[in-house]
Amino acid sequence: MSFSTTPVVSSRDVAVYQDVNTVLSGVNFDIEKGEFVYLVGRTGSGKSSLLKTLYADLPLLTGIASVADYKLTKLPRKQVPYLRRKIGIIFQDFQLLLDRSIAENLTFVLRATGWKDKSKVKQRISEVLMRVGLDAAAGKMPHQLSGGEQQRIVIARALLNEPVILFADEPTGNLDPMVAEGIMKLFQEINNSGTAILMATHNYEIINRYPKRVLKCENGKVLDSKVQEFSLISSY
Repeated sequence: MSFSTTPVVSSRDVAVYQDVNTVLSGVNFDIEKGEFVYLVGRTGSGKSSLLKTLYADLPLLTGIASVADYKLTKLPRKQVPYLRRKIGIIFQDFQLLLDRSIAENLTFVLRATGWKDKSKVKQRISEVLMRVGLDAAAGKMPHQLSGGEQQRIVIARALLNEPVILFADEPTGNLDPMVAEGIMKLFQEINNSGTAILMATHNYEIINRYPKRVLKCENGKVLDSKVQEFSLISSY
């Protein structure tokens, strides 16, 4: 696969903090447009904190990084919503609004990111639900859907603004193996259509079945399978 010259994620000498503690330092990697990368490491190794730094939930205090052409160093808070319009975030715990329908959940996101035309909102919701195979779910409430279906809705939500990259934090962590397999096939389709994906996971079987480049958080550093060989097993 040929990639364009501007990476969708670029990190140089970045340190990642959780509260006042440095969890990662000297972080250097790029993710190219359309690339699929796994992020692995033991619980507490800094995976989630790294993801949160990349989507500007945690401030970047040390080093230089950019995501979707936004410089994260001293990124003003008012710029964060504009960054978020160019990326998609997929949480393990779904974070769906339980008091409203699936269509209302998705409408909420589109309204928050500047969509005003009702017919375009409705059309976009229909498009993303069809893409994840749940076009009949628009009128349902989250509790009426299975865990796998809810995760597909979360993926649909992340796709609403046609992101250049998806940040996925343990997207198969709460799902049984058959459902996780379906989610991975959906990720493959999304990636094959040109969207980059950075996916944190503990699922070694998935990495074996769908081998891609791996970033590994270990001992306060981020190792890159593109640069060096390392064992995945010790991550789990």
